[in-house]
Amino acid sequence: MQLQSIDLAVIGLFFLSMLVIGIMSYYRSKNAEDYFVAGGKLPWWLAGISHHVSGHSGAVFVAYAAVAFTHGFTMYIWWALPVGLVIIGAAGIFPVYWVRLRKQLQIQSPLEYLRIRYNLLTQQVVAWNGVLLKVFDVGAKWAAIGILLKVVAGIPMETGILVSGVVTLVYVTFGGLWGVIVTDFIQFIVQVLGGIVMFVLVVNRLGGTDSITGIWKQLPPQHHAFFNEPYSIGFVGIMCFLYFLSYNGGSWSLATRYISSPTEKEASKAAWLSGILYLLWPLVLFFPMWASPLLLPAATVPSESYGWLMLEILPTGMIGLVIASLFAATMGMTSSDVNTVAAVITRDILPVFSKKFTNDKYALRTARVTTFVFTLATLVIALNYQRFGGVLGLIVNWFAALLGPTSMPLLFGLLPVFKRCGPRAAIASIVAGLLTFIITKNLHLGNLALEVGLPTIVSALVFIGAGLLTKQVPEKVEALILALKEKGE
Repeated sequence: MQLQSIDLAVIGLFFLSMLVIGIMSYYRSKNAEDYFVAGGKLPWWLAGISHHVSGHSGAVFVAYAAVAFTHGFTMYIWWALPVGLVIIGAAGIFPVYWVRLRKQLQIQSPLEYLRIRYNLLTQQVVAWNGVLLKVFDVGAKWAAIGILLKVVAGIPMETGILVSGVVTLVYVTFGGLWGVIVTDFIQFIVQVLGGIVMFVLVVNRLGGTDSITGIWKQLPPQHHAFFNEPYSIGFVGIMCFLYFLSYNGGSWSLATRYISSPTEKEASKAAWLSGILYLLWPLVLFFPMWASPLLLPAATVPSESYGWLMLEILPTGMIGLVIASLFAATMGMTSSDVNTVAAVITRDILPVFSKKFTNDKYALRTARVTTFVFTLATLVIALNYQRFGGVLGLIVNWFAALLGPTSMPLLFGLLPVFKRCGPRAAIASIVAGLLTFIITKNLHLGNLALEVGLPTIVSALVFIGAGLLTKQVPEKVEALILALKEKGE
């Protein structure tokens, strides 16, 4: 399909606004603290919206749309519902701890405290594993938007990836976290507008509001089941644990939203807002995907179903808006990841290589260079996404399976109950999890829950088991845990 002039104008206006915001945000970053954690002045409503936007991408409209097309309502049960619940359930714990770490240790990266909690080696192992993992994860997000553009507008995948990547590269490198946060807010508005337009038009096409519940009578019975193989109750349980780790700070960019909050109360309110959005908004967003088998009975490639649905439903002009919303979903998540990974590289990795980075006179320049280089690396992965099992393979099989082992020492290290789990427990759990991942990748277990969850299960058992064998807790760890218990503002 050839996009009409009005569609191209809408998309162009969206990209232009992102660039303008990024350049304007350039002047808000006076130092590295502004660049990475917004000076600790991020309002709760902006932090909550950004946390929500940063937690999903255009992959929702490719990989998740494919699951919604083939398996129905279970998509909400194993993604949006548990994500919302784990965020709200921990709203008074992890957001509070992240704020206390910034105030007491002046951290700008989620990994900075690991040097005190464990040791330098543990910090470096977590940092390097996480950076490599994020290269693949962000690459998958770029690939997802490329697939959609190819279906909807006939734009070559490489062009779609490079356009969205280069625009993000500019505004993240210029604006830092303030640039990311403000563009997240604009992207959220665009995403909501696009999602509501699709929802309303699909409901009208299906005969009115009765179709909201009526489609389930027309779809196969298993489409309204909570658990639809291979997305079993065991798989959902595993994903709940992974989401608990990821959305409370195991995904570094999400921890940064809390670290950047001015007070503990503001951080908790941000978590509540993000969690509520996850519980409610996907019900609107997913409805066209659930209804797509009725509207596209001849569709043969589920991952392209949302793109074809756009062509079927949307009038001229609206296609540009919804495409912009897809860009918004992807760019919101990827820009957040890029900014936080740059913080980890700048604050945790580079100082180990050279002392000049410890008290870097040009910290802001270093931050921008790091951001630029990392973003380029993710675009290279995106352009070669098929070699890694496609988009769903990268997101579920790679990211989900490797997230647990790399994030467990980071998140559990904040909790008093695990204070006996020291550097040996942390490193052993990461190694055990990674080895399990390598082994399971070469075996055909025949069970998606085990394939995704076994590395995390093994990692958790090793982490807890090694902690039980440790009798003494170092004074610095006792002091850190005690400091985290002290209530602040």
